[in-house]
Amino acid sequence: MIVKAGKRICLIPLLLLSTTADAGEWYGYAGLETRLFTQDAFDPRQDHSLNTSLVFEPEYYHEWDDNRQLFAFAPFFRVDQHDSERTHVDIRELTYVKVEESWELRLGIRKVFWGVVEFQHLVDVINQTDLVENIDTEDKLGQPMLNLALIRDWGTVDLFVMPYFREREFAGRQGRLRTSPPIDEGLSQFESGAKEKHVDFAVRYSHYFGAFDIGLAHFYGTSREPRLLPALDAGNNPVLIPFYDTIHQTSLDVQATHGNMLWKLEALHRSGQDETFNAVAGGFEYTFVGIMDSVVDLGLLGEYHYDDRGESAPTIFEDDIAIGARLAFNDPSSTQLLTGVIWDRNTGGLFYNLEASRRMSEHWFLEAEARFFIDPSTSDPAFAVSRDDYIELFLSFNF
Repeated sequence: MIVKAGKRICLIPLLLLSTTADAGEWYGYAGLETRLFTQDAFDPRQDHSLNTSLVFEPEYYHEWDDNRQLFAFAPFFRVDQHDSERTHVDIRELTYVKVEESWELRLGIRKVFWGVVEFQHLVDVINQTDLVENIDTEDKLGQPMLNLALIRDWGTVDLFVMPYFREREFAGRQGRLRTSPPIDEGLSQFESGAKEKHVDFAVRYSHYFGAFDIGLAHFYGTSREPRLLPALDAGNNPVLIPFYDTIHQTSLDVQATHGNMLWKLEALHRSGQDETFNAVAGGFEYTFVGIMDSVVDLGLLGEYHYDDRGESAPTIFEDDIAIGARLAFNDPSSTQLLTGVIWDRNTGGLFYNLEASRRMSEHWFLEAEARFFIDPSTSDPAFAVSRDDYIELFLSFNF
């Protein structure tokens, strides 16, 4: 079951499927995360500069019938020192997969990723973002679904039916990296009278044409990205209420490979979310292989992000240029470094990001992350967390 806000999803049929085969494989990780915030927060209730969390994410996979059937189970657990909303349990994956030559059936809770650009996941719309995990929107909640993939020589067509909607996770009142005023998930509103039981649909065509990998999709259902409306809670305190519109979204993602160069493009057209709008993100990644006669690879990234809603867009990517560099040391410790900066062309605000990782031994892995917000405009969504610069260390035991 999914344990959050008192809501449960029955998954007994999938659990029964897992008992029909021999034991599979368990693996995953357990880790300790520590964040050091370099400034005091806007809200005195966020009175901590150091925050610690314990994380546990095991994964179980089993294949049988000559690898034509698969069962996967991936729960997630976090216990956070200060933020009760960040202490949560989720099912990232609980899936049965049946594979045939011309089709695949995937049933249960899954994570599906669409997109190609580095700094923003513009067209990725199937799963809800787990925003209490990280503001980079890469962590996702598991989405209940039935997914049928029709595999043909001319491409693959994925059909999705999603009978249950997952609300976005937000930091609690004492948590950091949150809006001010805080978001009250208990007062969430929906355009659809069915609320979280609204059935969502999506279809995606994907194929490759020479050097081009293309995905063309349409989604109809509850927007994973809520609008935040000002209101008062029961104690007459100012809060923001998530409002979930019913939307149509048509999207395109393209990646072209030419030698060491990758060209990337994502674009969407969305209606139903207050106003109809278009957004695009595109750029390149060029890799220098074996720089200075070493085994180290250097990748350079450059992207442009645009949203035609302008300053009213509830995203930092309304008219921004992003540049970055990726170092892969190709050593036995799998050492990697990624750094980047996003520049708002309208306001001059900057967002710096640094991510690094290294295997310390056979089972121990160390990751570091640093994020800094420089002079965001008061109209920029990043302003709410502009005093939440932090440095993070994450030490995990992998099994």
